[in-house]
Amino acid sequence: MSNLSVTEIKAFVPAKQFALSRQFYLDLGFSLASEGGGVAYFHIGDASFLLQDFCADNLAENFMMHLLVQDVDAWWQQITQSGIVEKYGVKLSPIQLQPWGMRDFCIADPSGVLWRIGQNVD
Repeated sequence: MSNLSVTEIKAFVPAKQFALSRQFYLDLGFSLASEGGGVAYFHIGDASFLLQDFCADNLAENFMMHLLVQDVDAWWQQITQSGIVEKYGVKLSPIQLQPWGMRDFCIADPSGVLWRIGQNVD
């Protein structure tokens, strides 16, 4: 019998300016677990991704990540109060109630990768 258990899945997030994006994610609250060979392994709680020092034309602007959180208001407040938007010149949307049963907002990283940060609603 085969063991098809999965340990983890991570996306490779593109970065146009690796050092700038690396610092953005640190400022956003992610922890850097390891780095080497043009790849930085970030995590927060059980959520993780790999930031790569690579970006094909238009890749970042067409790349989206979704982060499901317990308190979307706390995340939005942390981001607005942190000065990240001004420091990196990134776009941040207001929190919206979505028809799929979620309250969420979007923030773009310095490369244009769109992060949708949301909380399920009952």
